[in-house]
Amino acid sequence: MREVDWTQKPHFGWLALFVSGGTLICCALPILLVSLGFGAVAAGLFYNVPGLQFLAEHKAWTLGLSALLLAGLAWIVWRPGQSCPADPQLAAYCARAKTLNRRIFLAGVAIWAIGFFFSYLILPLRLWLES
Repeated sequence: MREVDWTQKPHFGWLALFVSGGTLICCALPILLVSLGFGAVAAGLFYNVPGLQFLAEHKAWTLGLSALLLAGLAWIVWRPGQSCPADPQLAAYCARAKTLNRRIFLAGVAIWAIGFFFSYLILPLRLWLES
């Protein structure tokens, strides 16, 4: 029986998007809605979605845990010693999975960065620009 290397599967990239999506939902989405004039929609989301309020109240833990998980996923995606099979068809699938993993992971990091920016950097930046 052939051993399967799970790090070659594209589900690790999707895990990165899932992990960083929590930071986007808790931190960037409400600020975006309020900035666009949809404050009532943001209030309705916080009232009707119980997990959203918990994530927003604990945004330091949410961002920290997701950053830690993204760091672990970065090691899985870019770790040294990964090799593709010798079979040309399997090697092509392996290379495509690696490329897909890296692209999805980078999208997850971009989502995390947006959440971090709107959670911790936008207010000090605005106050600095006003002074």
